[in-house]
Amino acid sequence: MTGAFDLARPNRPIRAGVILMGAETEILDVAPIDLLYGMSKDFVKPFKDDILTPELKAQALDFEFHWVNQFGKASTLTGGLPIQPTDDFSSCPPLDIVIMGAHQQGYVPNEVELDFVRKSYDDCSAFITICGGFQAALMAGLFQGKTVTAPRLMLDHLRQIAPQTEWVAKRWHRDGKLWTSGALLNGLDLIRAFATEYWGGQGTLAEFWIGMGHFPKREINYGDAENHL
Repeated sequence: MTGAFDLARPNRPIRAGVILMGAETEILDVAPIDLLYGMSKDFVKPFKDDILTPELKAQALDFEFHWVNQFGKASTLTGGLPIQPTDDFSSCPPLDIVIMGAHQQGYVPNEVELDFVRKSYDDCSAFITICGGFQAALMAGLFQGKTVTAPRLMLDHLRQIAPQTEWVAKRWHRDGKLWTSGALLNGLDLIRAFATEYWGGQGTLAEFWIGMGHFPKREINYGDAENHL
């Protein structure tokens, strides 16, 4: 395990990765990785100083981004968008930040995929599931004894089939290094909270991009959206 690595004060490039199962992945579930990309030196470098000040640019972090599936072969995001992974399970380095989105309904992750999910959880400093991205993590046993969330429509059923997990109705929830979200757009609430936790505050690059991108900060218990699932 790499538990000594400090995301807030990294001493090497941060390895952030999206783990893809062997089926189509929901595009909006994995889109929040873009806020992490906005924190990277590669992204901020081309901006003129009148848009992004040198003081903000100096806060940018070294990131490596990995998109990984079992065989490293082309996969698909919803909307018909093809994606070529950067890695297969054997070539992917240990990830510091993991993001998982929902895979296609009816697909059952195989044991090799679940083993890689378990390994990635053990290696990482933060494991993020967005919307139905919780499914592989649940199957891999990562939620045993944890408090997590998932899309509200599914919570009653999940409490029945996985009583060893405490399921809470929240837009997002953190239990140690495990971050989980409700339905897909709640991933934006989660990634805002995540970036603020590690790199945020007044005058920070994270705060600049959160404001520029209008990343939402909504009532975490759905108090402002009682009529929505």
